[in-house]
Amino acid sequence: MRVEVLFDALEARLKARPARTFELPGRALREAAVLLPLFERQGVPYVLFTRRPTNLRTHAGQYAFPGGGQEARDVTPLETALRETEEELGIARGDVRVLGLLDETPTTSSYRIRPYVGVIPGDGKYVPNPMEVDLVLEVPLAALLDPSIVRVERHMWEGLEHDVHFYTHGEHVIWGATARILRNFLQLVVDVPDVRDLLDAPLPAGP
Repeated sequence: MRVEVLFDALEARLKARPARTFELPGRALREAAVLLPLFERQGVPYVLFTRRPTNLRTHAGQYAFPGGGQEARDVTPLETALRETEEELGIARGDVRVLGLLDETPTTSSYRIRPYVGVIPGDGKYVPNPMEVDLVLEVPLAALLDPSIVRVERHMWEGLEHDVHFYTHGEHVIWGATARILRNFLQLVVDVPDVRDLLDAPLPAGP
């Protein structure tokens, strides 16, 4: 099973299912969008994350997908996700193959995120904006599907208990809204027929 076949299958599934929306009664949520970037290198599918600098006002030091708040110049949420990806990593929006939209995800900072899944070039030629990104993290998709890397805790938010997932890859811990988006995506991945034929291939060495 080639990686391109996996990307095609994910695109078909995303287009066949409507993304769930999210509303929080009594609170106006600000609009945001992110791109969950996939790429292929040497026959292995990867997911890309960024780490936010520690001097930011919100979510400092946390792992994220490229994206941010919708601006007046953005006609659609997708334009927000692609613009932010270009600004944060130097990936031209025309080089992104958009596969579709995942479920909307809230944040504790009162944003409603629309997460798009897209395929980016696998050449690793990023131009990180140091004001927004202090690390680019590439993780093989198969590593993220390993149940041993996931820890679940019960937390309170808006007066309700809910599960918080933590994905640990080497020294890197992915949690919060990024982990919720990732979990939604991984649930989609495991439903692809024969996906293990590809993901059970040997992984590159290193974290």
